Amino acid sequence: MSERDATWHGTTILCVRKGNKVVLAGDGQVSMGQTIVKSNARKVRRLGDGQVIAGFAGATADAMTLFERLEAKLEQYQGQLTRAAVELAKDWRTDRYLRRLEAMMAVADKQASLILSGTGDVLEPEDGIIGIGSGGSFALAAARALAPVDGIDAEQVVRRSMAIAAGICVYTNTNITLESIDL
Repeated sequence: MSERDATWHGTTILCVRKGNKVVLAGDGQVSMGQTIVKSNARKVRRLGDGQVIAGFAGATADAMTLFERLEAKLEQYQGQLTRAAVELAKDWRTDRYLRRLEAMMAVADKQASLILSGTGDVLEPEDGIIGIGSGGSFALAAARALAPVDGIDAEQVVRRSMAIAAGICVYTNTNITLESIDL
C-alpha cells in the first residue's frame, strides 16, 4: 500500500451526561494503515469562552475548520449551542467546500449534548451519551452499561468506558484527554 492510498484511522470520542456533570473525552491515537503515527493527539477542545466542550473524529484539518466555524457560530448566536450547531450543520451540508470535510463532532454545554455530521444531522441522544469515531461504538456500549450504576459519576463512566474501548479497538489508545462542565 502506498502512502497516498493509506487510510487514516483513529479516534474514540465519548460524551456522558450524568448527575451534575457532562464529561467529554477523546483518545490520543492517530494511525495510518497499520502504523500508529501519533499517540498523544488532542481531539477535545473548549469553545465558546469555555462554555462548550467539543471532540472530533475524522480528518484533523477538517475538524479544525469545523471547530473554527462552530466557534464563529457560537459567537454569532450568543453562546446558544443548539442554534449554533443547527446553523453550522446547514452550512456544512450546503457549502460546496464544507461538504467535502470528513469529520464528525460531539459537542456539549450545560443544556445539550449533540452529534454533528456532514450530512446535516444535529442529533441529541435521549440518554445523554455520545460515542463517535472508530472505537465510538465500543465506548458507547460500555458507557450505556455503566451509566445507570449507582455510585459511579460521569467522569468514572467515561474513563472506564474509554479503557474498555482501548482494549477492543486497535485504533484507540489509553492516552485520554478529558474536559468537563459542571451542570
